[in-house]
Amino acid sequence: MAAARVNHTATLLPDGRVLVVGGQSTTGETLASAELYDPRSGSWTAAGRMAQVRAFHTATLLLDGRVLVAAGRGCCSPGSAELYDPKSGSWTATGRMIAWRFSHTATLLADGKVLVVGGYSGSNYFTPGVLASAELYDPMIGSWTATGGVTIGRASHTATLLTNGTVLMAGGFNGNDYLGSAELYDPSSGSWTDTGKMEGVRASHTATLLPDGTVLVAGGISDTRQEVIASAELYDPTSRSWVATGAMVVARAEQVAMPLPDGTVLAAGGSNSIGSPLASAELYDPGSGSWSGAENMVTPRTGATANLLSAGEVLVAGGTSTGLQASALASAEFYDPGSRN
Repeated sequence: MAAARVNHTATLLPDGRVLVVGGQSTTGETLASAELYDPRSGSWTAAGRMAQVRAFHTATLLLDGRVLVAAGRGCCSPGSAELYDPKSGSWTATGRMIAWRFSHTATLLADGKVLVVGGYSGSNYFTPGVLASAELYDPMIGSWTATGGVTIGRASHTATLLTNGTVLMAGGFNGNDYLGSAELYDPSSGSWTDTGKMEGVRASHTATLLPDGTVLVAGGISDTRQEVIASAELYDPTSRSWVATGAMVVARAEQVAMPLPDGTVLAAGGSNSIGSPLASAELYDPGSGSWSGAENMVTPRTGATANLLSAGEVLVAGGTSTGLQASALASAEFYDPGSRN
């Protein structure tokens, strides 16, 4: 990439390009720059600059092809959000969020609105508080409205759109404890309901929707001693229950996880219990419920992004190879499922 970055976002655009936005540089500076990866040429080009610097933000592809970038750490304007238009290559400000947050989740709903949930309050780690609030962005009018709040505030959780249109929120950190609870958001009522407890508590994990509609939750941090776990479990939306599945080969948190065209799931990188970034990768087979090792990445990295390209390859970009935020990577690499490397 043109810039080294960690804690950034990467969004696959309808034309097959990948938009990479913000993050933190090798000096710890929070970035406003953006760039585009074109898989046809294998090259990166500049994609303008946001009005605000931001990291730990979210980037959501809207139904009309624009990208909504919302909030984040380091923003100098409370609750700011902006839109990137791939057709014009330009950035424009959009409605201000109700809450100032980072390490939240953003989920595109079936009706085209975006559900933003939780996160840390404010724009930096020195601002206390974890948010239980949720809000909706309506791209038709460019504004935010409050919706039902969750039972307990959480950050570094996951949010997954299920096949029935509801959103599963799982795990996270509430400011004191790591969580095993999960809740479902119903867009028709704007309300949340409890949906069982996970087999374990976890934050900074991954959640992946499988072809059969179940959700694979894997890895993460399990306690305040920063213990990283290898366990994995499945959520069944039909029974609204959790069941353990095979543990990963390697315990990891802040990894990337990507469903592949053949139905398997690739988990790569992340960090271990002492904060060291990992180069290892592995594959989950839903048929057997087990994990097997895959070829190592070229570079150990945590805090990276992953995107499944139209050719079936997985692009992994940025992150850090030292575990320090102020030691970002500019490199990117491919995983080719066809050759299993």
